[in-house]
Amino acid sequence: GTASGVIFLTLEDETGVCNVVVWPRVYAAHRAAVIGGRLLRVAGRLQREGPVIHLIADTITDLSDRLAALGQAGTEIDPTEGRGDEVRRPVPAPRARHPRDQARKLFQSRDFH
Repeated sequence: GTASGVIFLTLEDETGVCNVVVWPRVYAAHRAAVIGGRLLRVAGRLQREGPVIHLIADTITDLSDRLAALGQAGTEIDPTEGRGDEVRRPVPAPRARHPRDQARKLFQSRDFH
């Protein structure tokens, strides 16, 4: 938190990262969820400045009790939903990649021979 009582959270999903701004009045109303939640639903207004996305929180709900159900049939949380501006984009099927394969893409080989 800041000296003026603003709390900043970072939410992350498969599409990227979003900064959440929690004003003192919202924090007071949803303190338990902010402090103890491991899976949060945040509703509010999106603000975008270039590649940076901020979500100004209006309500925060703790959904941590649903973590065990993720990935099971009939779960109420739809894992295909991304950010509100990207919901229509299809989510690619996850591929298992070895860390070495990822490193080859990031760090090109430099052969000094």
